Amino acid sequence: MAKSPQRVKRAERGYADLRDHIEALERAGLLVRVRREINKDTEMHPLVRWQYRGGLPEKDWRGFLFEKVTDVSGRRYDIPVGVGIMAGSKYICAVGINCRPEEIAAKWEHAFRNAIAPVLVKSGAVQEVIQKGEELERGEGVLQFPIPISTPGFDGAPFITAGHWVTKDPQTGIRNMGNYRGHVKAKDRVGIFCSPGQHILNHWNQCKERKMPLEAAIVVGPPPVVSYAAVQKVPYGVDELAVAGGLAGEPIRLVKCQTVDLEVPADAEIVIEGRLSTEFVEPEGPFGESHGYMHPRMLSPYLEISCITRKRNPILVSWTSQVTPSESSIIKRVGYEPLFLSFLKKDLGIKSVLKVAMHEPLTNLRNVVVIQMKKPTEAESWRALTAAAAFHPGVGKFLVAVDEDIDPWDMDMVMWAITFRSTPHRDVQILKGRERWHGPPFNREDQPAETRAADESALLINAILRQPFPPVSLPKREYMERAKAIWEELGLAPLSPKPPWYGYSLGDWDEELEEEARLAVQGKYLRNGEKLKGRRVKA
Repeated sequence: MAKSPQRVKRAERGYADLRDHIEALERAGLLVRVRREINKDTEMHPLVRWQYRGGLPEKDWRGFLFEKVTDVSGRRYDIPVGVGIMAGSKYICAVGINCRPEEIAAKWEHAFRNAIAPVLVKSGAVQEVIQKGEELERGEGVLQFPIPISTPGFDGAPFITAGHWVTKDPQTGIRNMGNYRGHVKAKDRVGIFCSPGQHILNHWNQCKERKMPLEAAIVVGPPPVVSYAAVQKVPYGVDELAVAGGLAGEPIRLVKCQTVDLEVPADAEIVIEGRLSTEFVEPEGPFGESHGYMHPRMLSPYLEISCITRKRNPILVSWTSQVTPSESSIIKRVGYEPLFLSFLKKDLGIKSVLKVAMHEPLTNLRNVVVIQMKKPTEAESWRALTAAAAFHPGVGKFLVAVDEDIDPWDMDMVMWAITFRSTPHRDVQILKGRERWHGPPFNREDQPAETRAADESALLINAILRQPFPPVSLPKREYMERAKAIWEELGLAPLSPKPPWYGYSLGDWDEELEEEARLAVQGKYLRNGEKLKGRRVKA
Protein backbone atom coordinates (compact mmCIF):
# COMPACT_ATOMS: atom_id res chain seq x y z
CA MET A 1 0.00 0.00 0.00
CA ALA A 2 1.36 3.40 -0.93
CA LYS A 3 1.86 5.90 1.84
CA SER A 4 2.21 9.67 1.70
CA PRO A 5 5.85 10.50 0.99
CA GLN A 6 7.87 11.64 3.96
CA ARG A 7 9.08 15.23 3.69
CA VAL A 8 12.84 15.63 3.86
CA LYS A 9 14.85 18.81 4.11
CA ARG A 10 17.22 17.89 1.32
CA ALA A 11 17.40 14.95 -1.01
CA GLU A 12 20.11 14.57 -3.60
CA ARG A 13 19.19 12.76 -6.79
CA GLY A 14 21.44 9.89 -7.75
CA TYR A 15 19.25 8.56 -10.57
CA ALA A 16 19.15 9.96 -14.11
CA ASP A 17 16.65 12.58 -15.19
CA LEU A 18 15.57 12.97 -18.82
CA ARG A 19 18.56 15.19 -19.69
CA ASP A 20 21.05 12.70 -18.23
CA HIS A 21 19.30 9.94 -20.14
CA ILE A 22 19.53 11.78 -23.46
CA GLU A 23 23.26 12.31 -22.91
CA ALA A 24 23.69 8.61 -22.11
CA LEU A 25 21.82 7.62 -25.29
CA GLU A 26 24.08 9.88 -27.32
CA ARG A 27 27.20 8.34 -25.80
CA ALA A 28 25.82 4.88 -26.62
CA GLY A 29 25.12 5.83 -30.24
CA LEU A 30 21.38 5.36 -29.72
CA LEU A 31 20.22 8.94 -30.34
CA VAL A 32 19.50 10.75 -33.60
CA ARG A 33 19.44 14.54 -33.31
CA VAL A 34 17.23 15.94 -36.07
CA ARG A 35 18.30 19.54 -36.68
CA ARG A 36 16.25 20.19 -39.81
CA GLU A 37 12.68 21.44 -39.49
CA ILE A 38 10.11 18.72 -38.85
CA ASN A 39 6.35 19.20 -38.92
CA LYS A 40 4.90 17.73 -35.73
CA ASP A 41 1.49 17.21 -37.34
CA THR A 42 2.47 15.39 -40.53
CA GLU A 43 6.12 14.27 -40.43
CA MET A 44 7.40 13.53 -36.92
CA HIS A 45 5.71 10.25 -35.97
CA PRO A 46 5.71 8.90 -39.55
CA LEU A 47 9.50 9.38 -39.67
CA VAL A 48 10.08 7.43 -36.45
CA ARG A 49 7.53 4.82 -37.54
CA TRP A 50 9.75 3.77 -40.44
CA GLN A 51 12.29 2.15 -38.13
CA TYR A 52 9.60 -0.32 -37.06
CA ARG A 53 7.97 -0.83 -40.45
CA GLY A 54 11.08 -0.57 -42.62
CA GLY A 55 12.60 -3.99 -41.99
CA LEU A 56 15.34 -2.80 -39.61
CA PRO A 57 16.51 -5.13 -36.83
CA GLU A 58 15.95 -3.90 -33.28
CA LYS A 59 19.64 -3.15 -32.81
CA ASP A 60 19.23 -0.36 -35.39
CA TRP A 61 16.22 1.29 -33.73
CA ARG A 62 17.01 4.72 -32.29
CA GLY A 63 15.61 7.51 -30.17
CA PHE A 64 14.98 10.80 -32.01
CA LEU A 65 15.35 14.32 -30.62
CA PHE A 66 13.69 16.89 -32.88
CA GLU A 67 15.24 20.31 -32.29
CA LYS A 68 13.39 22.45 -34.86
CA VAL A 69 9.68 21.70 -34.61
CA THR A 70 6.93 23.33 -36.67
CA ASP A 71 3.24 22.68 -37.23
CA VAL A 72 0.91 22.83 -40.22
CA SER A 73 0.23 26.53 -39.63
CA GLY A 74 3.93 27.35 -39.90
CA ARG A 75 4.45 28.00 -36.21
CA ARG A 76 7.96 27.36 -34.91
CA TYR A 77 8.35 25.99 -31.40
CA ASP A 78 11.34 26.52 -29.12
CA ILE A 79 10.61 23.27 -27.28
CA PRO A 80 12.33 20.12 -28.63
CA VAL A 81 10.44 16.84 -28.86
CA GLY A 82 11.86 13.41 -28.04
CA VAL A 83 10.27 10.37 -29.71
CA GLY A 84 11.62 6.88 -29.06
CA ILE A 85 14.03 8.20 -26.44
CA MET A 86 12.42 6.31 -23.57
CA ALA A 87 11.76 2.90 -25.11
CA GLY A 88 12.54 2.97 -28.81
CA SER A 89 14.21 -0.43 -28.33
CA LYS A 90 15.23 -2.76 -25.52
CA TYR A 91 18.73 -1.29 -25.82
CA ILE A 92 17.36 2.18 -25.09
CA CYS A 93 15.42 0.75 -22.14
CA ALA A 94 18.61 -0.81 -20.81
CA VAL A 95 20.30 2.61 -20.84
CA GLY A 96 17.33 4.08 -18.98
CA ILE A 97 17.37 1.33 -16.36
CA ASN A 98 21.18 1.49 -16.16
CA CYS A 99 21.93 -2.12 -16.99
CA ARG A 100 22.81 -4.40 -19.90
CA PRO A 101 19.92 -5.66 -22.07
CA GLU A 102 20.26 -9.19 -20.72
CA GLU A 103 19.96 -7.84 -17.15
CA ILE A 104 16.63 -6.04 -17.66
CA ALA A 105 14.48 -8.92 -16.39
CA ALA A 106 16.51 -9.32 -13.20
CA LYS A 107 16.46 -5.57 -12.63
CA TRP A 108 12.67 -5.54 -12.88
CA GLU A 109 12.25 -8.54 -10.61
CA HIS A 110 14.38 -6.81 -7.98
CA ALA A 111 12.36 -3.59 -8.31
CA PHE A 112 9.00 -5.35 -7.94
CA ARG A 113 10.18 -7.05 -4.75
CA ASN A 114 12.19 -4.16 -3.30
CA ALA A 115 10.08 -1.06 -3.85
CA ILE A 116 11.33 2.13 -2.20
CA ALA A 117 8.79 4.74 -1.11
CA PRO A 118 9.31 8.22 -2.60
CA VAL A 119 10.37 11.27 -0.60
CA LEU A 120 8.88 14.76 -0.61
CA VAL A 121 11.19 17.71 -1.25
CA LYS A 122 10.42 21.40 -0.94
CA SER A 123 11.10 22.36 -4.55
CA GLY A 124 12.01 20.90 -7.89
CA ALA A 125 12.99 21.89 -11.41
CA VAL A 126 9.54 20.93 -12.71
CA GLN A 127 8.19 24.05 -10.97
CA GLU A 128 10.71 26.55 -12.34
CA VAL A 129 7.79 28.02 -14.33
CA ILE A 130 4.30 28.04 -12.78
CA GLN A 131 1.25 29.03 -14.81
CA LYS A 132 -2.03 29.25 -12.91
CA GLY A 133 -4.90 31.64 -12.33
CA GLU A 134 -4.92 34.68 -14.60
CA GLU A 135 -1.56 33.77 -16.13
CA LEU A 136 -2.93 30.40 -17.21
CA GLU A 137 -6.07 32.00 -18.60
CA ARG A 138 -4.10 34.60 -20.58
CA GLY A 139 -1.56 32.12 -21.90
CA GLU A 140 -1.69 29.26 -24.39
CA GLY A 141 -2.19 26.55 -21.81
CA VAL A 142 -1.38 23.11 -23.14
CA LEU A 143 -1.13 24.52 -26.69
CA GLN A 144 2.29 25.98 -25.83
CA PHE A 145 3.72 22.49 -26.24
CA PRO A 146 4.44 20.95 -29.69
CA ILE A 147 2.29 17.88 -29.10
CA PRO A 148 2.43 15.72 -32.26
CA ILE A 149 -0.38 14.11 -34.22
CA SER A 150 0.35 10.41 -33.84
CA THR A 151 -1.62 8.96 -36.75
CA PRO A 152 -1.81 11.69 -39.42
CA GLY A 153 -4.76 11.12 -41.70
CA PHE A 154 -6.84 9.39 -39.01
CA ASP A 155 -6.36 11.10 -35.62
CA GLY A 156 -8.62 14.10 -35.09
CA ALA A 157 -6.21 16.01 -32.83
CA PRO A 158 -2.79 15.87 -31.19
CA PHE A 159 -2.59 13.42 -28.27
CA ILE A 160 -0.33 13.42 -25.24
CA THR A 161 1.01 9.87 -25.53
CA ALA A 162 3.69 9.91 -22.82
CA GLY A 163 1.54 11.42 -20.08
CA HIS A 164 1.60 9.64 -16.71
CA TRP A 165 -1.64 10.45 -14.88
CA VAL A 166 -1.34 10.65 -11.10
CA THR A 167 -4.52 10.28 -9.01
CA LYS A 168 -5.48 9.05 -5.54
CA ASP A 169 -8.15 6.73 -4.23
CA PRO A 170 -10.59 9.17 -2.59
CA GLN A 171 -11.25 6.79 0.30
CA THR A 172 -7.80 5.44 1.14
CA GLY A 173 -5.53 8.10 -0.34
CA ILE A 174 -3.57 5.38 -2.16
CA ARG A 175 -1.80 6.85 -5.17
CA ASN A 176 -1.92 5.49 -8.71
CA MET A 177 0.18 6.47 -11.68
CA GLY A 178 -0.64 5.15 -15.14
CA ASN A 179 0.01 6.10 -18.74
CA TYR A 180 -3.16 7.08 -20.61
CA ARG A 181 -3.59 8.95 -23.86
CA GLY A 182 -4.57 12.61 -23.56
CA HIS A 183 -6.79 14.07 -26.30
CA VAL A 184 -5.96 17.79 -26.69
CA LYS A 185 -9.37 19.52 -27.01
CA ALA A 186 -8.66 23.09 -25.90
CA LYS A 187 -5.88 25.03 -24.25
CA ASP A 188 -7.42 24.18 -20.87
CA ARG A 189 -9.05 20.79 -21.55
CA VAL A 190 -7.61 17.32 -22.21
CA GLY A 191 -9.65 14.15 -22.70
CA ILE A 192 -8.58 10.81 -21.29
CA PHE A 193 -9.34 7.26 -22.38
CA CYS A 194 -9.24 4.86 -19.44
CA SER A 195 -10.63 1.46 -20.30
CA PRO A 196 -12.51 -0.73 -17.79
CA GLY A 197 -10.17 -2.30 -15.27
CA GLN A 198 -7.74 0.61 -15.18
CA HIS A 199 -7.07 1.86 -11.67
CA ILE A 200 -7.73 5.51 -12.55
CA LEU A 201 -11.27 4.55 -13.59
CA ASN A 202 -11.77 2.99 -10.16
CA HIS A 203 -10.83 6.37 -8.64
CA TRP A 204 -13.12 8.22 -11.06
CA ASN A 205 -16.09 5.98 -10.26
CA GLN A 206 -15.59 6.46 -6.52
CA CYS A 207 -15.50 10.24 -6.97
CA LYS A 208 -18.60 10.06 -9.15
CA GLU A 209 -20.47 8.31 -6.33
CA ARG A 210 -19.35 11.10 -3.99
CA LYS A 211 -20.39 13.77 -6.52
CA MET A 212 -16.91 15.29 -6.57
CA PRO A 213 -14.32 15.73 -9.34
CA LEU A 214 -11.18 13.59 -9.41
CA GLU A 215 -7.96 15.54 -8.98
CA ALA A 216 -5.27 14.55 -11.45
CA ALA A 217 -1.82 15.55 -12.64
CA ILE A 218 -0.29 14.60 -15.99
CA VAL A 219 3.47 14.09 -15.73
CA VAL A 220 5.50 14.39 -18.95
CA GLY A 221 9.23 13.73 -19.20
CA PRO A 222 10.02 12.44 -15.69
CA PRO A 223 13.19 10.48 -14.87
CA PRO A 224 13.17 7.36 -17.09
CA VAL A 225 12.62 4.93 -14.20
CA VAL A 226 9.32 6.70 -13.49
CA SER A 227 8.13 6.20 -17.08
CA TYR A 228 9.10 2.54 -17.02
CA ALA A 229 7.15 1.98 -13.79
CA ALA A 230 4.10 3.97 -14.94
CA VAL A 231 3.08 1.40 -17.57
CA GLN A 232 3.46 -1.79 -15.54
CA LYS A 233 0.51 -3.96 -14.48
CA VAL A 234 1.06 -3.85 -10.73
CA PRO A 235 -1.76 -4.78 -8.32
CA TYR A 236 -4.19 -2.14 -7.11
CA GLY A 237 -2.70 -0.33 -4.13
CA VAL A 238 0.92 -0.72 -5.23
CA ASP A 239 2.52 2.69 -5.75
CA GLU A 240 4.21 2.81 -9.15
CA LEU A 241 6.49 5.57 -7.83
CA ALA A 242 7.76 3.14 -5.20
CA VAL A 243 8.43 0.57 -7.94
CA ALA A 244 10.34 3.32 -9.78
CA GLY A 245 12.36 3.79 -6.60
CA GLY A 246 13.12 0.08 -6.66
CA LEU A 247 14.45 0.47 -10.19
CA ALA A 248 16.50 3.53 -9.21
CA GLY A 249 17.78 2.00 -5.99
CA GLU A 250 16.74 5.12 -4.07
CA PRO A 251 13.59 7.15 -3.36
CA ILE A 252 12.06 9.20 -6.17
CA ARG A 253 11.94 12.90 -5.30
CA LEU A 254 8.45 14.40 -5.32
CA VAL A 255 7.03 17.91 -4.96
CA LYS A 256 3.54 18.99 -3.99
CA CYS A 257 1.33 20.16 -6.83
CA GLN A 258 0.19 23.79 -6.89
CA THR A 259 -3.58 23.42 -7.25
CA VAL A 260 -4.40 19.79 -6.44
CA ASP A 261 -3.58 17.56 -3.47
CA LEU A 262 -1.11 15.35 -5.30
CA GLU A 263 2.64 14.81 -5.49
CA VAL A 264 4.63 14.55 -8.72
CA PRO A 265 8.27 13.86 -9.65
CA ALA A 266 10.34 16.94 -8.85
CA ASP A 267 12.63 16.40 -11.84
CA ALA A 268 9.99 15.98 -14.56
CA GLU A 269 9.92 18.31 -17.56
CA ILE A 270 6.20 19.22 -17.49
CA VAL A 271 3.21 18.70 -15.18
CA ILE A 272 -0.40 19.53 -16.10
CA GLU A 273 -2.69 19.78 -13.07
CA GLY A 274 -6.47 19.73 -13.06
CA ARG A 275 -9.68 17.96 -12.20
CA LEU A 276 -11.54 15.25 -14.06
CA SER A 277 -15.24 16.08 -14.20
CA THR A 278 -17.47 13.31 -12.87
CA GLU A 279 -20.65 15.19 -13.75
CA PHE A 280 -20.15 15.07 -17.51
CA VAL A 281 -18.32 12.93 -20.06
CA GLU A 282 -17.71 13.85 -23.68
CA PRO A 283 -16.58 12.12 -26.89
CA GLU A 284 -12.89 11.17 -26.92
CA GLY A 285 -10.87 9.86 -29.87
CA PRO A 286 -10.51 8.32 -32.37
CA PHE A 287 -6.85 7.42 -31.90
CA GLY A 288 -4.49 4.90 -33.49
CA GLU A 289 -3.99 2.34 -30.75
CA SER A 290 -1.47 -0.39 -30.02
CA HIS A 291 -3.89 -3.16 -30.99
CA GLY A 292 -3.20 -2.04 -34.56
CA TYR A 293 -6.52 -0.38 -35.36
CA MET A 294 -8.09 3.03 -34.91
CA HIS A 295 -9.78 3.08 -31.54
CA PRO A 296 -13.24 4.61 -32.07
CA ARG A 297 -14.71 7.68 -30.46
CA MET A 298 -16.28 6.94 -27.08
CA LEU A 299 -17.69 8.92 -24.17
CA SER A 300 -14.90 9.48 -21.65
CA PRO A 301 -13.87 11.83 -18.84
CA TYR A 302 -11.97 15.05 -19.47
CA LEU A 303 -9.49 17.10 -17.45
CA GLU A 304 -10.13 20.79 -16.78
CA ILE A 305 -6.65 22.27 -16.39
CA SER A 306 -5.97 24.40 -13.31
CA CYS A 307 -2.19 24.79 -13.51
CA ILE A 308 0.82 23.99 -15.70
CA THR A 309 4.32 23.76 -14.26
CA ARG A 310 7.47 23.09 -16.22
CA LYS A 311 11.19 23.59 -16.48
CA ARG A 312 12.32 26.89 -18.01
CA ASN A 313 13.39 25.11 -21.19
CA PRO A 314 11.41 21.88 -21.22
CA ILE A 315 11.70 18.89 -23.53
CA LEU A 316 8.41 17.30 -24.60
CA VAL A 317 8.36 13.50 -24.71
CA SER A 318 6.03 11.68 -27.13
CA TRP A 319 5.64 7.93 -27.65
CA THR A 320 4.68 6.11 -30.81
CA SER A 321 1.72 3.80 -30.35
CA GLN A 322 -0.45 2.24 -33.10
CA VAL A 323 0.70 -0.97 -34.85
CA THR A 324 3.26 -2.86 -32.76
CA PRO A 325 6.16 -2.91 -32.25
CA SER A 326 6.12 0.67 -31.09
CA GLU A 327 7.52 2.57 -28.16
CA SER A 328 4.33 2.02 -26.16
CA SER A 329 4.61 -1.76 -26.55
CA ILE A 330 8.38 -1.98 -26.01
CA ILE A 331 8.21 -0.05 -22.73
CA LYS A 332 5.55 -2.47 -21.48
CA ARG A 333 7.25 -5.61 -22.74
CA VAL A 334 10.48 -5.11 -20.81
CA GLY A 335 8.50 -5.04 -17.56
CA TYR A 336 5.50 -7.27 -18.28
CA GLU A 337 7.60 -10.34 -19.07
CA PRO A 338 9.63 -10.23 -15.81
CA LEU A 339 6.43 -9.49 -13.85
CA PHE A 340 4.66 -12.56 -15.26
CA LEU A 341 7.77 -14.71 -14.81
CA SER A 342 8.07 -13.67 -11.17
CA PHE A 343 4.36 -14.36 -10.60
CA LEU A 344 4.54 -17.89 -12.01
CA LYS A 345 7.94 -18.88 -10.66
CA LYS A 346 8.16 -17.08 -7.32
CA ASP A 347 4.60 -16.36 -6.20
CA LEU A 348 3.07 -19.64 -7.40
CA GLY A 349 6.21 -21.72 -6.99
CA ILE A 350 6.13 -23.34 -10.45
CA LYS A 351 9.86 -24.06 -10.59
CA SER A 352 9.73 -25.58 -14.07
CA VAL A 353 8.91 -22.18 -15.62
CA LEU A 354 12.01 -20.74 -17.32
CA LYS A 355 10.85 -17.76 -19.39
CA VAL A 356 7.72 -15.83 -20.32
CA ALA A 357 7.55 -14.24 -23.77
CA MET A 358 4.87 -11.88 -25.02
CA HIS A 359 4.60 -11.78 -28.77
CA GLU A 360 4.82 -8.17 -29.88
CA PRO A 361 4.70 -7.69 -33.68
CA LEU A 362 1.14 -6.74 -34.71
CA THR A 363 -0.53 -8.62 -31.83
CA ASN A 364 0.30 -5.97 -29.16
CA LEU A 365 2.08 -8.35 -26.73
CA ARG A 366 -0.99 -8.70 -24.49
CA ASN A 367 -2.67 -11.36 -26.58
CA VAL A 368 -0.10 -14.08 -27.30
CA VAL A 369 1.87 -15.37 -24.30
CA VAL A 370 4.42 -18.19 -24.51
CA ILE A 371 5.72 -19.94 -21.38
CA GLN A 372 8.98 -21.87 -21.67
CA MET A 373 9.24 -24.76 -19.19
CA LYS A 374 11.81 -27.42 -18.24
CA LYS A 375 10.43 -30.93 -17.92
CA PRO A 376 7.14 -29.92 -16.26
CA THR A 377 4.53 -32.39 -15.16
CA GLU A 378 1.28 -32.17 -17.08
CA ALA A 379 -0.34 -30.56 -14.05
CA GLU A 380 2.39 -27.91 -13.91
CA SER A 381 1.91 -27.08 -17.59
CA TRP A 382 -1.81 -26.48 -17.16
CA ARG A 383 -1.32 -24.64 -13.88
CA ALA A 384 1.12 -22.23 -15.52
CA LEU A 385 -1.19 -21.66 -18.49
CA THR A 386 -4.32 -21.06 -16.43
CA ALA A 387 -2.48 -18.84 -13.95
CA ALA A 388 -1.00 -16.70 -16.71
CA ALA A 389 -4.46 -16.34 -18.25
CA ALA A 390 -5.89 -15.21 -14.91
CA PHE A 391 -3.12 -12.84 -13.78
CA HIS A 392 -4.55 -9.79 -15.54
CA PRO A 393 -7.87 -9.53 -17.42
CA GLY A 394 -6.25 -7.70 -20.32
CA VAL A 395 -3.42 -10.17 -20.95
CA GLY A 396 -3.57 -13.66 -22.41
CA LYS A 397 -5.90 -14.55 -25.26
CA PHE A 398 -3.68 -17.27 -26.72
CA LEU A 399 -1.29 -18.96 -24.28
CA VAL A 400 1.21 -21.68 -25.18
CA ALA A 401 3.52 -23.82 -23.02
CA VAL A 402 6.70 -25.03 -24.76
CA ASP A 403 9.82 -27.02 -23.88
CA GLU A 404 13.22 -25.53 -23.08
CA ASP A 405 14.55 -26.20 -26.59
CA ILE A 406 11.93 -23.84 -28.06
CA ASP A 407 12.79 -20.13 -28.17
CA PRO A 408 9.56 -18.56 -26.87
CA TRP A 409 10.23 -15.31 -28.75
CA ASP A 410 10.57 -17.12 -32.09
CA MET A 411 7.05 -17.72 -33.41
CA ASP A 412 8.38 -20.05 -36.10
CA MET A 413 9.67 -22.34 -33.35
CA VAL A 414 6.50 -21.91 -31.30
CA MET A 415 4.36 -22.91 -34.28
CA TRP A 416 6.71 -25.86 -34.86
CA ALA A 417 6.05 -26.99 -31.29
CA ILE A 418 2.29 -26.49 -31.59
CA THR A 419 2.19 -28.41 -34.86
CA PHE A 420 4.04 -31.54 -33.76
CA ARG A 421 3.98 -31.57 -29.95
CA SER A 422 0.29 -30.93 -29.32
CA THR A 423 -2.90 -32.74 -30.27
CA PRO A 424 -5.88 -30.37 -30.38
CA HIS A 425 -8.51 -32.63 -28.77
CA ARG A 426 -6.15 -33.46 -25.90
CA ASP A 427 -3.82 -30.49 -25.48
CA VAL A 428 -6.11 -27.49 -25.98
CA GLN A 429 -8.45 -25.88 -23.45
CA ILE A 430 -10.74 -22.87 -23.87
CA LEU A 431 -11.44 -20.65 -20.88
CA LYS A 432 -14.77 -18.90 -21.27
CA GLY A 433 -16.28 -16.05 -19.28
CA ARG A 434 -13.54 -13.48 -19.82
CA GLU A 435 -14.25 -9.83 -20.52
CA ARG A 436 -13.28 -8.28 -23.82
CA TRP A 437 -10.25 -6.05 -23.44
CA HIS A 438 -8.23 -3.71 -25.60
CA GLY A 439 -9.04 -4.21 -29.29
CA PRO A 440 -11.75 -4.62 -31.90
CA PRO A 441 -14.58 -5.36 -32.33
CA PHE A 442 -15.65 -2.44 -30.15
CA ASN A 443 -18.79 -1.92 -28.12
CA ARG A 444 -19.10 1.83 -28.39
CA GLU A 445 -21.69 2.02 -25.64
CA ASP A 446 -19.49 0.54 -22.91
CA GLN A 447 -17.85 3.75 -21.74
CA PRO A 448 -17.46 4.96 -19.05
CA ALA A 449 -19.06 1.97 -17.27
CA GLU A 450 -16.54 -0.40 -15.68
CA THR A 451 -18.38 -3.61 -16.43
CA ARG A 452 -18.33 -5.57 -19.65
CA ALA A 453 -20.10 -8.70 -20.79
CA ALA A 454 -18.10 -11.89 -20.31
CA ASP A 455 -18.09 -12.65 -24.03
CA GLU A 456 -14.35 -13.25 -24.51
CA SER A 457 -12.29 -16.40 -24.03
CA ALA A 458 -8.71 -17.63 -23.84
CA LEU A 459 -7.13 -20.53 -25.74
CA LEU A 460 -4.55 -22.58 -23.82
CA ILE A 461 -2.21 -24.87 -25.76
CA ASN A 462 0.03 -27.40 -24.05
CA ALA A 463 2.84 -27.96 -26.58
CA ILE A 464 5.12 -29.74 -24.11
CA LEU A 465 6.60 -33.05 -25.27
CA ARG A 466 4.63 -35.91 -23.74
CA GLN A 467 6.97 -38.65 -25.00
CA PRO A 468 10.45 -39.00 -26.51
CA PHE A 469 10.82 -37.64 -30.06
CA PRO A 470 13.39 -38.44 -32.74
CA PRO A 471 16.32 -36.02 -33.07
CA VAL A 472 15.88 -32.70 -34.83
CA SER A 473 16.70 -33.37 -38.47
CA LEU A 474 19.76 -31.16 -38.92
CA PRO A 475 23.47 -32.08 -38.90
CA LYS A 476 25.00 -32.36 -35.44
CA ARG A 477 26.54 -29.23 -33.96
CA GLU A 478 30.18 -30.04 -34.75
CA TYR A 479 29.42 -30.45 -38.46
CA MET A 480 27.42 -27.23 -38.64
CA GLU A 481 30.18 -25.32 -36.85
CA ARG A 482 32.83 -26.67 -39.23
CA ALA A 483 30.64 -25.77 -42.21
CA LYS A 484 30.14 -22.26 -40.82
CA ALA A 485 33.90 -21.76 -40.71
CA ILE A 486 34.13 -22.82 -44.37
CA TRP A 487 31.23 -20.47 -45.24
CA GLU A 488 33.13 -17.57 -43.71
CA GLU A 489 36.36 -18.65 -45.40
CA LEU A 490 34.55 -18.41 -48.75
CA GLY A 491 33.56 -14.82 -48.00
CA LEU A 492 29.84 -15.50 -48.28
CA ALA A 493 27.16 -13.27 -46.73
CA PRO A 494 27.41 -12.95 -42.91
CA LEU A 495 25.34 -15.51 -41.02
CA SER A 496 23.02 -14.93 -38.07
CA PRO A 497 22.34 -18.48 -36.80
CA LYS A 498 18.65 -19.06 -36.10
CA PRO A 499 17.66 -21.94 -33.80
CA PRO A 500 17.42 -24.74 -34.49
CA TRP A 501 20.64 -24.58 -36.51
CA TYR A 502 21.94 -28.01 -35.51
CA GLY A 503 20.37 -31.38 -34.71
CA TYR A 504 19.96 -32.66 -31.16
CA SER A 505 18.34 -35.64 -29.47
CA LEU A 506 14.85 -35.53 -27.98
CA GLY A 507 15.03 -38.99 -26.42
CA ASP A 508 13.91 -41.35 -29.18
CA TRP A 509 17.35 -42.47 -30.42
CA ASP A 510 19.28 -45.55 -29.39
CA GLU A 511 22.94 -46.57 -29.29
CA GLU A 512 22.67 -48.65 -32.47
CA LEU A 513 21.41 -45.71 -34.53
CA GLU A 514 24.09 -43.50 -32.97
CA GLU A 515 26.77 -46.02 -33.97
CA GLU A 516 25.44 -46.28 -37.54
CA ALA A 517 25.63 -42.49 -37.90
CA ARG A 518 29.20 -42.54 -36.54
CA LEU A 519 30.23 -45.19 -39.06
CA ALA A 520 28.62 -43.25 -41.89
CA VAL A 521 30.78 -40.15 -41.31
CA GLN A 522 33.85 -42.44 -41.12
CA GLY A 523 33.09 -43.77 -44.58
CA LYS A 524 32.12 -47.17 -43.19
CA TYR A 525 28.42 -47.01 -44.04
CA LEU A 526 28.59 -50.29 -46.03
CA ARG A 527 28.96 -52.09 -42.71
CA ASN A 528 25.54 -50.74 -41.84
CA GLY A 529 24.19 -52.01 -45.13
CA GLU A 530 25.61 -55.46 -44.51
CA LYS A 531 24.06 -55.57 -41.05
CA LEU A 532 20.66 -54.56 -42.38
CA LYS A 533 20.91 -57.22 -45.08
CA GLY A 534 21.07 -59.79 -42.30
CA ARG A 535 17.71 -58.59 -41.00
CA ARG A 536 15.72 -59.27 -44.12
CA VAL A 537 12.22 -60.69 -43.65
CA LYS A 538 9.81 -62.15 -46.16
CA ALA A 539 7.55 -59.49 -47.72
